[in-house]
Amino acid sequence: MNDPPILHGRRLTLRPLEVDDFGAWQEVRHRNGEWLTGWEPRRPVGQADPAHDRQTFAARCAARRRERQLGTGYGFGLFVDDVLAGEVNLSNVIRGAFQNAHIGYWIDETQAGNGYVPEAVIVMARFAFEEVGLHRLQISIVPDNVPSRRVVEKLDLRCEGLAERYLEINGVWEDHLRFALTAEEWADRAVELCREWLD
Repeated sequence: MNDPPILHGRRLTLRPLEVDDFGAWQEVRHRNGEWLTGWEPRRPVGQADPAHDRQTFAARCAARRRERQLGTGYGFGLFVDDVLAGEVNLSNVIRGAFQNAHIGYWIDETQAGNGYVPEAVIVMARFAFEEVGLHRLQISIVPDNVPSRRVVEKLDLRCEGLAERYLEINGVWEDHLRFALTAEEWADRAVELCREWLD
């Protein structure tokens, strides 16, 4: 596996964010503050905002690099025409008998609805199953987050049900719908999904 890995879709590139991406990341995060904060955990009191502080952003990049080196997480900026449009992350990678990870994502509101996130999820699934060697991926979504639910609907991912008070989102313990894809399902659907979203 390349370090850092650079992944390609049909219309987008996924690559780890570096300190030099701070200006672009800051601009997108500031412009999309209202669009994003309702669906994200609150920062702990006293923790600097990486969208306001270059050093904090650099520390965030270093933490993602360490996760990648340890094999516990893989964070990527989502770039369309070499312009930062969002992020897709493979996080909480658990090995042993579980071989599971979570996929999380966000996108610039001006790019939403163009199919970039479903494409990025398929790029990430191919990476997770074929390069990282995982057995299962999970995407958890607040039921009211309609744009995020459209992503899993477009991909026809299996819903495993409602997890009550699953994650703290914007200060509230929110229920989440859990969607999953296993290596067996990927083997059955990879050709179809890659043809539709990547080829």
